[in-house]
Amino acid sequence: MGFNKGDRVELLDDDLSGVVQEVGAGEVMIRTEDGFTMSFPADHLVKIQDDINDIDVEEFDLDAVIKEKNPPKRQQSSRPKPKDKGAPPMEVDLHINQLVKSPKGLSNHEMLNLQLDTARHKLEFAMKKRIQRVVFIHGVGEGVLKMELEYLLSRYGNIKYYDADYQKYGLGATEVYILQNP
Repeated sequence: MGFNKGDRVELLDDDLSGVVQEVGAGEVMIRTEDGFTMSFPADHLVKIQDDINDIDVEEFDLDAVIKEKNPPKRQQSSRPKPKDKGAPPMEVDLHINQLVKSPKGLSNHEMLNLQLDTARHKLEFAMKKRIQRVVFIHGVGEGVLKMELEYLLSRYGNIKYYDADYQKYGLGATEVYILQNP
């Protein structure tokens, strides 16, 4: 491709453009947009269009260009997965008499730690087995176990938790929803 005086050109390997001032044997002298005059081998330059109207739009198949730029996305199945079909949540009863034969001899601190360890282990188990919903039954009491359980749950980034169904559990349960990675 030959260059003529006044053609707009760009350097192939650099972000530099300008207007052709002079064409020599294999060399082209250009004036850059910053006003500098520079010489480059002709095969390092490419001619650019001044006006968008110079491009013949009819030569392009617009639909084909759009398809090329936006590959088709995998369609998400709207059909619920088997685990999502209203599967009952995993229930974990944290009442101390459900965890040990007899709480005698255990301090309140030891009982609370046992309950929280059980909650953590059951939550990790549910995550590994991809169980989405877990209900921790903690009872009402003074709210210490519920508060500590919520603190434990707040340290996980992939879960949401809220009060469980009042009609089924009353005020003494927290439901955890585990966000699944695809």
